[in-house]
Amino acid sequence: MWKRYSAVLQIAFTYMGTVVGAGFATGQEILQFFTRFGYWGSLTIALSTALFIWLGAKMMLISSDIQADSYEDLNKTLFGERFGSWISIFMMIILLGVTAVMLAGAGSIFEENWNISYQTGLLITIAGCFILLRKGMSAILAVNSVVVPMMLLFTGIVMYDTFTTPESDRWLTMTTDQSPFAAWSAPFLYAAFNLSMSQAVLVPLGSSIRDKKIIKTGAWIGGIGIGFMLLAGHIALSTHMPGIQQFAIPMGGIARQLGHTAQWIYIFLIFAEIFTTLIADIYGLTLQMRQRVKWSPQLITIGILAFCYFAGQIGFGPLLSTLYPLFGIISLGWLILIIRHRKPTILPRDKRKPR
Repeated sequence: MWKRYSAVLQIAFTYMGTVVGAGFATGQEILQFFTRFGYWGSLTIALSTALFIWLGAKMMLISSDIQADSYEDLNKTLFGERFGSWISIFMMIILLGVTAVMLAGAGSIFEENWNISYQTGLLITIAGCFILLRKGMSAILAVNSVVVPMMLLFTGIVMYDTFTTPESDRWLTMTTDQSPFAAWSAPFLYAAFNLSMSQAVLVPLGSSIRDKKIIKTGAWIGGIGIGFMLLAGHIALSTHMPGIQQFAIPMGGIARQLGHTAQWIYIFLIFAEIFTTLIADIYGLTLQMRQRVKWSPQLITIGILAFCYFAGQIGFGPLLSTLYPLFGIISLGWLILIIRHRKPTILPRDKRKPR
């Protein structure tokens, strides 16, 4: 029985750690997708939570049914053999770019907050990734089992502090000039982007678990956890609107009010969330590339890390602004197809490389 509970929590924590990422810690995603829409934000967060529970479970269940070796097998199931292969190549290129963004973000944290050079920060992060990824999925599960509870604790502290300040109920009353269409399309855009990006790790995770009840329960807990953290961030940001919009890292402005220790924890969490997303993306990319080239997993991982290091020389900001909109376009199509998908099609083994 304990093994079942442990498996459920590992799925839930990995789901939360993969989806929430650095966007929660900075507060920019919450601000742009939810808080700027005023009191609509809490309702659209509820819709996002439902999408994460439903579609996260569906993605992992399909992966379990077809025994997907990587997210390419899932895309072939959704888009068809030929088109799915092209979509996977496109997503592989974009995921490489997103991984470079994560690595550049980690280097920026070292430089801006810990007085360690950007290049040294990149190399330290790369070394940590390589060491952990040698252990495969077990390392991803272990890291998220540590980082996510810390995220939940910090979220609870932020929420408690918010409710002790004046105007803590602004998330229920704050008005907006934004259109209702923009407000209600935001949760679909947010879910599409984050779910499509998280498939790099959720697909192999779902494929490794045959018990569908464990997958469904883990998705429920993970989806609710994501919703809780989004709502806590939304409530905190709403209390400090509109002034909080001037900050590049809105949650950083709130964390500073909690004292030096809380601010240090916050900076560490940003790095930890970037790191968990980084190793998840690299793991998923390695699995997909193994289906195309006959290299060892370690050699593929080294190649990905080397590419990301050189791409990271461009810098965090330029990479972020260029690649994320491109990834968002394909994400919407992917979301529609996974919603419409009904009966899983099991790919013939001769069209997939053996594990």
